[in-house]
This record gives sequence, C-alpha cells and structure tokens, in this order.
Amino acid sequence: MPEPIVARDLGYRYDRDWVFRHLDFRLPAACLTAILGPNGCGKSTLLAALSGIRTPVEGTVSRRETGLALVPQSLEPTLPFTGLDMVLLGRARSISLFSAPTATDYAAARDALARLEAAHLADRAFDVMSGGERQLVLIARALVSSSAVLLLDEPTAALDWHRQAHVLNLLRQLADDGLAVAFTTHAPQHALDFADQVLLMAEPERQLSGPPEDVLGEEALSKLYRIPVKRLRLPDSECSTAIPVLRGYCPLSRAVREDARPS
Repeated sequence: MPEPIVARDLGYRYDRDWVFRHLDFRLPAACLTAILGPNGCGKSTLLAALSGIRTPVEGTVSRRETGLALVPQSLEPTLPFTGLDMVLLGRARSISLFSAPTATDYAAARDALARLEAAHLADRAFDVMSGGERQLVLIARALVSSSAVLLLDEPTAALDWHRQAHVLNLLRQLADDGLAVAFTTHAPQHALDFADQVLLMAEPERQLSGPPEDVLGEEALSKLYRIPVKRLRLPDSECSTAIPVLRGYCPLSRAVREDARPS
C-alpha cells in the first residue's frame, strides 16, 4: 500500500541556521507516529513542511492523499466563533461555495466534540476558552474533515492527564481504523504507550526512527533532553515508562547553589 506521506532528504533553515537537515520520514496508513525532540528542533516546522504549509529548503515531500488535516498548537480566530463554528470549518471541503452547513454537517461536528468529551464547548465562544479547551475544539475540527492523514502539533500540551489519555486513545483508534496519524510531544511516555513508530529529532543532522521501545532508550533520551532519564518496567505489566530525573541536574541551579555557599 502506498504511504500517504514520504519525505526524502528534507531540510529547513531560518536564515543560516538549519533546524533540521537530511531528514527522511515515512508516514504509513494505519500507523501512529510520535515525533519527539527538544524545544527549537523543528518539530512544528516539520509538520508544516509535511502538510505543504512551508516549502522545504532541501529535499522533497510526496503526498499521496489529498485529505490532510493539520492541528496547530494554537489558533487565534479573527471572528467571534463558537466552538461549534470552529469545528464546522473542518467540513469546508464538503460544503459547496455559497452553501450553508447542513443538518448532517452539524451532527458530525457535535459528534466530533462528543468523542472528545467536549460537547459542552459547542456554544462557548472560542476566544474565551482555555488553551486545553481550544486544543479539543481544533482536534474535533480535524476529525470532521474526514481526512486520511492527521498531523497534530503537541495535541496534549495543555491537557490534564485524563484528557491526555482520552485524546491519545482516540488517536490510537483512528490509526487502527486505517488513518495515517503523526503527533509531536515532549512526553516519551506518549510514544511508549501508544505509538507504532517514533521519530527522534536529536540534532539538526541526526535523527533516529523506529519502534519506540528500540529508539527511546535511557542513553538516547538523556542526550536528547540533557538530563538523566530512567526507563522503568512497570510492576505486573509488560509496559515500561520513562522518568526524567529533574532535581539536582540543572547546571544553572547547581551554579547558583555553589555561588551561594559561604566562603
């Protein structure tokens, strides 16, 4: 089966600084891919290049599906839309020019909100919603587009643990139903628990890819985030988790402590 998105030798830079280069990426159908990397490594830029919003400086992106939805981290509407209005925008391809949304479109929009446990946001003004609530609405907008490819930029960043689990389980279900789904995250556990494959954007010209259990080892994660990371096997389970060791390993904090010592 042809892969919906294939990127070859991809590169993007701002001025003279490469954010990534020589990046190869394949997004198969029926696959959930997690993209990890430190701040500024180009995760959002990569999604923009894969979706066609940005043109790569080097390399090519082949898209074999016309139905693609990109969920950004945030969005500031210029009009006073409600949550339901925002979701209905995802039906734009199925609504002919100068036509109004039909009862079917409204039903699909409300169903998408319900799938995200966000039905209560239908009549709320989008511009007064919290960051997490906006994320749920934008994900619902992508769901109603009936796209074969979903690209999501940190879809759980502003969500509590319950909603993170709910959204990630939904993405897992969508991939199992045949969609090609990729999402960025700062949480290795998201990849370990849900993803089929992972892309680790370690350095501008060094990326690792493969099954999460193989790629997300302690050494790779510790180098990626520049702090010790421990992989632990959960009791009575075949699953493992990744735990960052935050306290006591920040160079700035250590320097401040040493400067504060009495002479």
